[in-house]
Formats: sequence, C-alpha cells, structure tokens
Amino acid sequence: MQETAMFAGRPTISVARTFFARVGVTGWGGLTLAEQCAQPHKNRRVVGWLMVTGRLAATADYLVAARLNVGDMASRHHHQFFTRFCGVAGELGFAPKAVQLQWSTLVKIAVIHQTRPDRITTAQLVAGRDALIEASLHHACGEPQRAAQVVTKDVFGIEATLFHLGVTDDPPTKVGHDKAAERGVQWAGAAPRLAQTLLGYLDQVAVSLRPSTVVGIEAVLREFACFLSRHASEVGSVADIRRAHIEAYKTHLSTRATVGSSRHGGKLSKVSIAGHVSALRTCFERLGEWGGDDIPAAILVFSGDSPILDQPLPRFLDDAAAAKLLVAARADPDPFVRLAVEFLARTGMRKGELIDLAVDAVVQIGSSYWLHVPVGKLHNDRYIPLHPQLKELLDEWIAQRPVALRSKYLFFERGRRITASRVDHAVAKVAAAAGLEGVSPHRLRHTLATQAINRGMSLEVIAALLGHRSMRMTMVYARIADRTVADEYFAVSDKVEALYGQAKALPADAEGAEMAKLRKEMHQRMLGNGYCARPVELDCHFESICESCTFFVTTVEFKPTLQRQRDDAAGKGQIGRQNIFDGLLARLEENAS
Repeated sequence: MQETAMFAGRPTISVARTFFARVGVTGWGGLTLAEQCAQPHKNRRVVGWLMVTGRLAATADYLVAARLNVGDMASRHHHQFFTRFCGVAGELGFAPKAVQLQWSTLVKIAVIHQTRPDRITTAQLVAGRDALIEASLHHACGEPQRAAQVVTKDVFGIEATLFHLGVTDDPPTKVGHDKAAERGVQWAGAAPRLAQTLLGYLDQVAVSLRPSTVVGIEAVLREFACFLSRHASEVGSVADIRRAHIEAYKTHLSTRATVGSSRHGGKLSKVSIAGHVSALRTCFERLGEWGGDDIPAAILVFSGDSPILDQPLPRFLDDAAAAKLLVAARADPDPFVRLAVEFLARTGMRKGELIDLAVDAVVQIGSSYWLHVPVGKLHNDRYIPLHPQLKELLDEWIAQRPVALRSKYLFFERGRRITASRVDHAVAKVAAAAGLEGVSPHRLRHTLATQAINRGMSLEVIAALLGHRSMRMTMVYARIADRTVADEYFAVSDKVEALYGQAKALPADAEGAEMAKLRKEMHQRMLGNGYCARPVELDCHFESICESCTFFVTTVEFKPTLQRQRDDAAGKGQIGRQNIFDGLLARLEENAS
C-alpha cells in the first residue's frame, strides 16, 4: 500500500496495485527488454510515472523501443521548471514544436540517470545523448539514422536552454567529432623518445600561443613523426634526425594528396608546404636553444627549404560591385545578414572581430559614436568611428536580443554564439543575390581599405582603422591605389583627348553635370592649406570635426551658414552632425539674449 500511495485519488490506482503485485520495482529490473516491452499497455503509464519520479531505473533501449512518452508526465510533475524551460527556449527562438521535443528528450536523459530535469549536468546530458543515439540505431522504428539525428538536434537546443536557464555553467558549443583518440593512436605509433620530445615542445608553446595555432603545429609534428616511423625506422629521437630525413619529408609534402577538395589539383599548396617547413624549423631551433637531453645534432631546416610564395595584390570589389552588394544586403530579410555585410563593408573588421563584439561595444565620445573592436588576430584592440546607420542596425539587433542570454557577447542565435561560418554564409548569400562571385568577408576588408586610400585617406589612418601593427601590412594597399589611379587616369585622358580633337575651344556645355556640381561645391570644401577630395555624394564622419573641437569659436554673423549646415545634416539623416549644429545655434541664441 505504501508504493501505491502516490497514485491516491487517480484513476490508475487499480492498475498500479496490479503492477506492484505482479511485477514491482525489483521485478522490473530482472525482466529482459523484450519482456519489458511486452508488458500490457496500461502498465506503461505506471512505469513512466515511476521513472519520472525517480523510483524506477530506465534504460535508453526501453525508452526508444517502447516509445514511452515520459515528457507529458514530467510536464505535470515538474510543472514549474517545465514552464521556465519552455519560456526560455521560446525566447531564444526555438519553435513550439521544437521546444516540446527538447523537453521530451531532456526528460528521457534525466530518467536514465534517475535525476530531475533541473539538476542534470553537462556530463549526464552528453552520456544520455550518446545512449539514446545508440538505442535509436538499434531499436527505432522506421528510419533509425533519422531518429539519431533528431536526438542530436534536440540535445543541441537543450544545451543552450539549460545554460541560459542557469542549470549548467558550460556554454553550449558545436558538437564535433572528437579526434583525440585518433591522434593518440598516431602518436603511439611513433618512436617513444621522439614523441616524448615533440609532445613536450607542444606543452611549452601552448603556454604562449593561441590554441588554434597549437592545433596546427601539433598536426605538423604528428605527421612528421608518423612519416619517420614509416620511412625511417632508425630514427628514435630528435637527435637521430638528419638532413636527409628533412629532404625526404619535403618530397613527400610536394606529392601527397590533400584531404577533401583542393584548388591545387589535390596537392598541397605552396602556402601549406611553407607552413609545414616553418613549423619544423621553429621546433628544432627552439629545442636547440632550450637545451635538454634530446636536441638536434645539427641545423636541419634552412630558410631556403620553404617554397617562394607569390605576393598577389589583395582582391577587392570596385565601387560598382560594392554598391550592388550593399543594395542586395539591405533587401535581405535576415537581420543578421544585413548587419554582418554592412559592418564588414563599412568598418573593415575581420569576421572574428565581428562575432566577438560585446553588448557594450558602442561608446559615445562627445557627439560621435565609436565602436570598440575587441582583441583579435594581432592581440590588440581599437576604437573605430561608427556611422549613424550602423549604430541604428546595432540598436535594432540589441532590441531583439533575448533577455535570458547569459553572455557579454552580442551575436547569438537560438542560445548559441554565432560562428564564423555563419558570417561566411551571410556574405556568400548576399553576393549570390548581387550576381557577384568570389566575395568573402576578408575581401570586404580589402575593399574598404582600397576605397579609403583611393579617396585620399593616409596610410597611417588606414592602419589604425584596420588594426595593423606594422605599416608593412598597410603598404600593400598603396600598390592597389597606384594601379587603380593609373587605370582611371588613362581612361579619363582618352576622353579628354577625344574632346580636345573636336574643337580648339571647349564648348560651354562640355563641363558636364557632375563637373558643374563639383565646381559649385568646391568653395565649401576648401581647407586652410588645401581642399577635400572626397566625392560629393559620399558622407564623411569627420565633416563637422572642427565644429566639435573645444577650440572652435563662432559668432552670430555665421548663424546663416550654421543654419544651412544644420539643415543639410538633417536632410541627410546625420543625427550626430545635426546635434552639433543644434548645440552651436542654441549657444548663439543664449549669447544674443
């Protein structure tokens, strides 16, 4: 009677008594899977309730084979947490049906571990996922592969929801194939002393280098160690390596096939070969410098071992193509696609810097907005001026940001950080819509730098804008500018020569509409020691920089000019510039009064 007390007042009280009398909790564990699935259907609700309340152990095989719906029972037994789970999952962007499937899978994993859904750990979640996938491949009806994929998809969303609910403290990450065991087998096949020395070197460089860089170095050293174990079994340590082994490995690199598709006919590119050779050279040099029991007997790798790399100019979009791209981006219904393309094209940020932006990245200095670009590839951060239109795009994105997110990062989708591949897809999507080929996020960075230098921006300012640590990185754009200016110069020269050949004196209407427009506005663009060469139709963030300076002084005689500048800013939608002139006009009114 004690076992059935929990069913008091329920219609299933008689069924529960029968189940406990004939099977019971202890007897259930002694049944085979086939016997468990063969139990009368009316007993399944009792079994499910016992599992949900933690009184009966469940196996993944039974949950899949019996198709037991424990989610519905748990939604009533854990009603408060169920409501919170659905609320946060919906706020993160999951559809109602997806939320229900996530809840059902979460409950199944919880009953496998005989715990509550709100007390599940990341380790239990992963173990339960693997158990359900394995059971689906053996016992799922219909399409077992699809059933396993559904479990993976559900857990993908569960991880995000539980993290932002505060149940788990591990941020959700993309599930990938763990190759640690495979790497371990390959290292075990290398000479023990050699593997020990190389792995010790990796431990040291991991202290100072980025994890992604260490991953690349480890792959090179592992491949080299495996190559020696196959083709030079006499090498048992680094001290045994000779120049001939390096030369044989270089030949191997030049002929070995790549994994997957390749633009170089299935062979390693010069850049990849140079990376392998450079990693080996640095390793051997460091081991020799550090000293120890196992160091190279002589210099093994020289600078001439690396192939001479081509130095092509950065690829960029011309003005017409860049305009088509932005038009296509603004027509895209996906808000992240619009924001990503606009930011990359108008700030020159790297895609990694974009996805690492924090929620508080925008700061206001005076009347202008600046964007704090986080520490990135070159280990430095910077502030860059933020155009008002980009500020509006960010404001719209932040307004739609779920309140439940537990992260300082700005860009999230369905509870997970947006990845670099999502940025790549966004740019590729817009480029396809614009009819452009070969457009990547980094190409937009080159495009902005080219546009800037062709319009007179100094190399120093471009270096600051792009976050370059050396002017050598920026000088490449000067080469682009020279060529672009030359092409435009000769194109214009041909037209001028043709015009001169028509008559000794140019007709009055030869000026053209754009030339007339430039001439009329030239006096407005003159500076103290020159003039501004910016195209008239291109907005300038620094157009009112003098007026915002603390040394700027004006009097009432300039009020008409200030008023026209204020109206011009309002007409162009330049809110920050308009506010500057509003403040100046207000001060003039105060002084006059």
